[in-house]
Amino acid sequence: MASPTTNPPDRQWLKITFSCPLPLLEPVADLMGVLSGVGVEQSPETASGALVSGFFQLGETDSDPQGQVETVEAILARVTQQMTELFSLYECVPEKPVHTLLADQDWATSWQQYFKPFEIVPGLVIKPSWETYPPGPGQHILELDPGMAFGTGQHASTQMALALLQMSIQETSPAQALDVGTGTGILAMAAALFGVAQVIAIDNDPDAVVVAGENIANNRLEGQIEVSTTPVTQITGAYQLVCANIVHDVLVEMAPTLTGLTAVGGQLVLAGILSGEQENNIINVYQEQGCQLLDRRYQEEWVALRLQRADNN
Repeated sequence: MASPTTNPPDRQWLKITFSCPLPLLEPVADLMGVLSGVGVEQSPETASGALVSGFFQLGETDSDPQGQVETVEAILARVTQQMTELFSLYECVPEKPVHTLLADQDWATSWQQYFKPFEIVPGLVIKPSWETYPPGPGQHILELDPGMAFGTGQHASTQMALALLQMSIQETSPAQALDVGTGTGILAMAAALFGVAQVIAIDNDPDAVVVAGENIANNRLEGQIEVSTTPVTQITGAYQLVCANIVHDVLVEMAPTLTGLTAVGGQLVLAGILSGEQENNIINVYQEQGCQLLDRRYQEEWVALRLQRADNN
């Protein structure tokens, strides 16, 4: 670990790494991406969790030509405070972060070792822009780089949501879909690749919308996907497929709205839910809104649900 310096040379990068338990991986990676504004690295998951790192440029930048930049100590303090507040929401305390100084030529490749092409569900391969991958018969390629928003397909909730999304599309062939809390846009883009003609993707985080828009453009899906910060309460219409990979409390709060946006007979895919108490509560809440459970998937401590709106409640 490099020692902190008050005035690091130009074009150095500060890498800050937190040890993170499994239930916090998604919110921690999301926050780290927003704080960094550049890139997030997540090590492979183990039973105890994973390492989440963010990268912060040091030295004079184009946006700060006078050289008035944060010191290593100031960045560490700011990031640690934000992470401590986030961990406290889950009644946890983060371990002291590890930090390292990287030369400009090293930082861009230091975190890429963990992100290789992989088939996340049958027929859908996710690959970063720096890798080549010749698609096999019937395979779709989704190019997706880690960025300011969480969702490269490596988290259990994203993988299960994609599996249920694919199943729903195969069964119902929806013409329209709504992705609430789109993040990097991975669910919206997968829906488009699986054949949904029109997808509305929304997120209340402007940075996430920017990243999603770039990913959608990079995959040449602008004609099928519209992404914006439009609040879900301002969305109108009835969608044959609604998906939301968020967190339990938000899914409960949004239950009347999400159900109301789902066409009668349409399906909802919900993820970001812990199995057990949260799972049972979500099922009960959405059943009260006139939905019935069709399927569920489990991975690690997470569960994803596929429901169908059964009536006009």
